[in-house]
Amino acid sequence: MNVEQLKRIINEQREEIDYRFGKWKLVERELPKERVLEYLKAPNILAVLGVRRCGKTTFSLMLERERCGYVNFDDERMIGIEAEELNDVLQALYELHGPEMEYIILDEIQNVAGWELFANRLRRTKKVIVTGSNSKLLAGELATHLTGRYMDFTLFPFSFREFLKLKEQEVDVYSTASIAEAKNALRQYLKTGGFPEAHLLGSGMVSRIYGDIIQKDILRRHRIRRERQFFDFARYLVSNFSKEITFRKTANVTSLGNIHTIRKYVGYLESSYLVFLINRFSFKLKEQMKAPKKVYCIDTGIVNSMAFRFSEDMGRIMENVVAVELMRRNAYVGGGSLFYWKDHQQREVDFVVKSNGSVGRLIQVSDASSRVDIEDREIKSLVLASDQLRCRNLMMITWDFEGEVDSVECVPLWKWLLKPRGP
Repeated sequence: MNVEQLKRIINEQREEIDYRFGKWKLVERELPKERVLEYLKAPNILAVLGVRRCGKTTFSLMLERERCGYVNFDDERMIGIEAEELNDVLQALYELHGPEMEYIILDEIQNVAGWELFANRLRRTKKVIVTGSNSKLLAGELATHLTGRYMDFTLFPFSFREFLKLKEQEVDVYSTASIAEAKNALRQYLKTGGFPEAHLLGSGMVSRIYGDIIQKDILRRHRIRRERQFFDFARYLVSNFSKEITFRKTANVTSLGNIHTIRKYVGYLESSYLVFLINRFSFKLKEQMKAPKKVYCIDTGIVNSMAFRFSEDMGRIMENVVAVELMRRNAYVGGGSLFYWKDHQQREVDFVVKSNGSVGRLIQVSDASSRVDIEDREIKSLVLASDQLRCRNLMMITWDFEGEVDSVECVPLWKWLLKPRGP
């Protein structure tokens, strides 16, 4: 591919970006933008990671769009480009933007094998941002070549707070009407999820995003031949959101039938950010590794697109949203490691938040709308875990009940999701 061809592709990509910024309502994300810009003053690379279509490109361009050169390597016209052609890409950028170009954004650059040395060379004279929809982006040669000269963070789909920004809806906690509107908005958020395009272009986009994650980020990248079986496996895992799984049982109930294949495939789904697993809490690492894990999907819109009936189990949907929000807060502002707790009598606490070497909070999730809806076993499990883990910070996130039950703080989901920081 010659420089003139590259210029046409890059220019058309820029026209698409300009259209998006001109026509779409864009939301300022809740990331520490000032800290990110401060970091880019040094000759470092900023890596913005996260699930496909969660807004990585828009966030990167919102940092600095005017003095920026942008290339999207997820474009089908760029398939097959090799590392030795990347300097032609740089020349095309210079010819299009001139010497005033200060920032360079390399979108989904991991599609080009051997891109690391090119990015390392660029950072010496430019502010470089790379985006990727694979958590292993920095696990290879880039980390070796940069030796600490990069910052990375994971971007998630819209939080409920960001979703309300998109809707230009503010919540007055002292207004009954405003609270009712917030709960209606929450129902919509739980059904549609947090992918920006699902709200800008329609909920049908969620199925397309899911298909692209499977096809582009997993099947194509890892050259999986048993495509039908993998689709079925991914659907099975997503449909078991907010539940315990074991690799052995999963192997038995799927057509794959091999625990090593299951472990590998789960790793692919995790590295694409489609699902994440949390361990059962134990002070012994060996017991953590042996115990079943709980699986969560990155977005409830995907869960609902998999033909899950929204009213079937609101408790599981709520638990999944809380899990993603806890992971989001940890990625953005720091919140500690996440586990669940279960004893030999099957008493369970949904989330154990561990920070600074100790258990900082225990969280139970319930779809209760009143005090009588709260099951005694949920409170008893929290109290028992509190004694065993020496934690007195107990919370139950409910649908619509607020108060205190046996030293357990009960908070409605909408109010908890609107908390700006901390778990």
